[in-house]
Amino acid sequence: MKKFAFMLFLLSIVGQGFAQNCESILLGQVVDFHDNTPLDGATILITGTPLTTMTKSDGKFRFEGICDGVLELEIFHPDCKSQFITITMEGDTYKEISLEHHLEELQEVKVVGDLVKKETNSASEQTLSLNTIERFSGKSIGDALREIAGVSSLNTGSNIVKPSIHGLNGSRVLILNDGVRMQDMEWGEEHAPNIDINGSGSISVIKGAAALQYGGDAIGGVIVVSPQKTIKKDSLFGKTLLNAMTNGRGGNISSELSKTYESGWFANGQASFKRLGDREAPGYVLSNTGVQEIGVKLNVGKQMFDWGWKANYSFFDAELAILRASHIGNVDDLIRSINGGQPEVIDPFTYEIVAPRQEVTHHIASLNVYKRFQGLGKWNFQYDFQNNRRFEYDVRVGDDRNTASIDLELTTHTFATDFKWDANSKYTLTTGLMARFQDNFANPATGVRRLIPDYEKFDFGGFLIAEFNLNESFTLDAGVRYDFNRINAQKFYLTSRWEERGYDTEFESLVIDDLGTQLLTNPKFDYHNFSGTAGFQYEPDNSTNFRFNYALAQRAPNPSELFSDGLHHSAARIELGDLRISSETSHKVSLSQSKDFESWGYSVEPYANFISNFILLEPTGVEFTIRGAFPVWSYRQTNARLIGVDFTAYTEFHTNWKTNHSFSLVKGKDMSKGGALIQIPPVSFRNILTYLRPQWNDFEIGLESRYAFRQNEFPPNLVVLSPEQQQEVVLAINTPPKAYHLLALHAKMAFTVFGNSMLTTSVSAENLLNTNYRAYLNRQRYFADDLGRNLSLQLKLNY
Repeated sequence: MKKFAFMLFLLSIVGQGFAQNCESILLGQVVDFHDNTPLDGATILITGTPLTTMTKSDGKFRFEGICDGVLELEIFHPDCKSQFITITMEGDTYKEISLEHHLEELQEVKVVGDLVKKETNSASEQTLSLNTIERFSGKSIGDALREIAGVSSLNTGSNIVKPSIHGLNGSRVLILNDGVRMQDMEWGEEHAPNIDINGSGSISVIKGAAALQYGGDAIGGVIVVSPQKTIKKDSLFGKTLLNAMTNGRGGNISSELSKTYESGWFANGQASFKRLGDREAPGYVLSNTGVQEIGVKLNVGKQMFDWGWKANYSFFDAELAILRASHIGNVDDLIRSINGGQPEVIDPFTYEIVAPRQEVTHHIASLNVYKRFQGLGKWNFQYDFQNNRRFEYDVRVGDDRNTASIDLELTTHTFATDFKWDANSKYTLTTGLMARFQDNFANPATGVRRLIPDYEKFDFGGFLIAEFNLNESFTLDAGVRYDFNRINAQKFYLTSRWEERGYDTEFESLVIDDLGTQLLTNPKFDYHNFSGTAGFQYEPDNSTNFRFNYALAQRAPNPSELFSDGLHHSAARIELGDLRISSETSHKVSLSQSKDFESWGYSVEPYANFISNFILLEPTGVEFTIRGAFPVWSYRQTNARLIGVDFTAYTEFHTNWKTNHSFSLVKGKDMSKGGALIQIPPVSFRNILTYLRPQWNDFEIGLESRYAFRQNEFPPNLVVLSPEQQQEVVLAINTPPKAYHLLALHAKMAFTVFGNSMLTTSVSAENLLNTNYRAYLNRQRYFADDLGRNLSLQLKLNY
């Protein structure tokens, strides 16, 4: 009897445990995360059951007869990412659900070959796809950017390639590397960007200063180097690229491995190594033109829609040889080299890198944190640290043989924050602040007068940008920015040079110590710069686009323009700055119109840039030093005008055939003197004919033609005294070389290997006909021809 009663008691407890209240009601509303507006037509599904419903115009939904307990809901809506949430039902329950809507309208991602964020609306912007970047994995970022119309390069031989946009380079071109503005002494014409192109997923070029969030001093434009987009998926993938080249008899290897998780965690590592010996022109070796580079990049973080963080570290090390023939022993050797046709020094091929040469290392460490606030927008904060160390070795003898002539260390700390209000679908507002401290140390142990002094630099900036979507076709944008720059330097001047330049009367207060033959000075300069932009984009249909942009930009002078005073060894010239130089101001107007038809399309982009107090560096004479004869280049200011046009077109006239065409023209005029500006790229044509056969393992072959006209507008040459001839002779230092035409051929195929891995093989031939030529913007054109034929083989394995 007792056992029977006990069993009844247990059954009653179990029954009570299984008895559930299935009379509850689940009410809710689905809203847009950004502006809290109700979402009509969202589908809500209770997983594991057939119960489903849809929201009405007010975003609300209702389930009846729900049992208490834990439920999982799946919610999805067009243009939204599906979301799973867990709800505990304890009687009637109400739940508000936010979805990540308007992602495409907010331009979180934009497809341009690969997933690439669009940086502006009204300014001209073009992007290199990942496929193009991989094709240039054995070269530099400057080489790759020449694929874009309107972008050229300022070269020092084959190793040092600086991008130039619409005829402007150096400090006027801002480079953003994975969210970090590069601080790598970019003011030097022979200072290449310290970036390994293999660490990038896309590269965008904004032609002009419209991207105010990055800086108001980008008079030439902005180059945005971005990594590949992180995918929220449990996956492990990578790639390895191997390049072998005949010109230089070397190559490079790059490998990358990424691990991603559905939870948002990710980690990525990439490393590369490059080694080339002396390059060759048609007919002779370009002695001492080898290169060795090492690049490492590490990323780790967690990226969710509503919050996330990312930590980055990158290291870049380059040892760059400078053409031996560019360092001349006396004035007559200099005259013969510049006015002659063949280098004074031609040695047998070697992998050895000797003086003159550069050694450069660059470290970047950054931390980025973001948070989205429902109904408001997105907040970003970033800190980045950079250390750039530069050694430049001259041809020296004795105990100083292995001592650098220039030893600079630049350390930079940057804090930046911004907030983007995107709660209203009709407009967005973005505002931000930036603070930067920079310290440059010029090591006096070189035994050579320091070209650039010790200095500390402080920068502070703030901006406000607005974007208005008037309708589906018409978008306006505008922005303003203020930047404050302070530079505090400690510099020695020769008393003779100080008086020669008239500083003894104008800058007497800067002298803090008189050492007889030298003066120790303490220049302190403040600059207040204002920038602004306004423009529109009009897209009447999916195939037509019109853009207009006006940009006002102001740029403070860089340390080289202010303080250069002596022999710049790797540039093989004496450079003289000017303490009187002030900020330059640019007014640029640009238009663009693009149209796509069924089998062809085009884009045309005219522009005009008016720059007051334009800072230029030009040859002004020749000086003989104990290390040889060198041209003197001096900085000065003038008013300048640059006008030009970029044109691109494509055709797909057959299933297997396509063509691409580009044309670029820019004319630069010195409005104060009435003559031409120096180092303006010549008119150029580029045409590519490609045959594709996807069914043949993605077979592709293309023939490329590049034609560069002679630059017929240039400043007058110098007249110098020849000790050997005992008379004045013309030094053709400004005379451009003749026009040239180059052909290139490339082909590739892809094969599936090792299961799901993909092996892509590519072969190419540059300067196919081994043409003798000299590019106007290559500073070694004074001493030697440019590169001859180069055959290369690339193997890319995706796994």
